[in-house]
Amino acid sequence: MLKQLNLERIKERRVEKGISTTQMANILGFKDPSTYWNYENGKYRFKADMLPILANTLNCEIEYFFNH
Repeated sequence: MLKQLNLERIKERRVEKGISTTQMANILGFKDPSTYWNYENGKYRFKADMLPILANTLNCEIEYFFNH
């Protein structure tokens, strides 16, 4: 069974670390923070190659992003 990404956990961790959506957009190579917002809020799906970047930026393991 595939585990689901917990988008709320990603958002909470980002806010906890004081990282803005603009900063996350820049880190992931997006031109606009609204693009990142769409990922974080479920309009778009995070791609597998984005997860290591998110984990590194948010200083956590990739597994942290998934429901257990």
